[in-house]
Amino acid sequence: MTPVRQDPLGVTLCRDGRVFAALAPEWDALHRRCPSATPFQSHAWLHSWWLSYGQDRNLRVLLVRRGGVLVGAAALLLAHRPMPVLMPMGGAISDFFDILVDEGSGEAETDAVVDALARGLHRAARSTVIDLREVRPDALAQRLFAGWTGPRVRLTDSTCMELPAAPLATLVLEMSGSRAQRVRAKLRKVEALGVVCREVPVERVPGTVGDLLRLHALQWSGRGVNPEHLRPRFAAHLTHAAVRMVRDGGATLTEFLLDGEVLAANLSLHSGPLTGCYLYGAHPRLRERKVDVATLLLREVSRQAAADGRRTLSLLRGAEQYKSYWQPVSVVNQRLLLSRPALEPVLRLRASQVAARDRAARTVKARFPAAREWHERLTALAGVGH
Repeated sequence: MTPVRQDPLGVTLCRDGRVFAALAPEWDALHRRCPSATPFQSHAWLHSWWLSYGQDRNLRVLLVRRGGVLVGAAALLLAHRPMPVLMPMGGAISDFFDILVDEGSGEAETDAVVDALARGLHRAARSTVIDLREVRPDALAQRLFAGWTGPRVRLTDSTCMELPAAPLATLVLEMSGSRAQRVRAKLRKVEALGVVCREVPVERVPGTVGDLLRLHALQWSGRGVNPEHLRPRFAAHLTHAAVRMVRDGGATLTEFLLDGEVLAANLSLHSGPLTGCYLYGAHPRLRERKVDVATLLLREVSRQAAADGRRTLSLLRGAEQYKSYWQPVSVVNQRLLLSRPALEPVLRLRASQVAARDRAARTVKARFPAAREWHERLTALAGVGH
């Protein structure tokens, strides 16, 4: 039998925002064929981010095609401060970075596409260090890092908290008796008050995102809200992305009503086996009525994740104390630094700078435990959390 000859893989570099916008249909198709992809690699999220945040950057999107079909992609941009760096599109408000690869054609094809992306990245990074933030341990970008032929450094990045994607009643069964009793009491309180939960249809997304951000600012009033969440560019990004993602099943926007008034709203993101709790806002009146907001939100998001057949419910970045109550598993993202051999001194310099900042941050947190929340919010501005 004569073997079937495959078309060669072609690698191109997209630098035009209009071309990137037009990629939406085939990018979405590739995203669906990449089970390990997270919501932060969807075209809706990335293009919306580019419109709000990327216009002063240089677009660098690697595309791999076989026979005209998009089978691999990496959404990057070129930044110049404090040194020239190729970095992920999505910035500080995105919890995960990864490359996209069509995983439906077997391991050999996946490896070939990853190798093609690595070759394209090597050409695109002629005079820059590559700094890939927030890479999950099981991400496809880990294969790219493993096969990189030049200098490379692996560092730790943010800690994420994860639960099984099961209804809250199932999660409670894994808790100790006293803790489980407290959760059930909180749920009975929600039921007794008559809190109504409803998913928001796509035509109402813009208004509800506005409500969410207003409630989010209100809940953090006087307690150090992340200033990025108050800026018009964040509102524009979140609205634009949420409309497309809710329409396409990549997000769920939920509002919670008490006595007919919307007192909380939550945005969860979905992709492949994962649902992530991205951002919520809650009126202080809920706590005045003795409603445990975390329990209320987790009940609904865990229901969504289980109903959709997801495997993982991610509380996303941050090891805040309230998350530990649910006994999640900690998953540490990684920061992957790569370069050409000639740039190894620059790569080592950047790695040492990152390590020094991390050591300083740990020292502050150890000496001043009360500053932990402030540290988490300040580091969000530097690209660690949202």
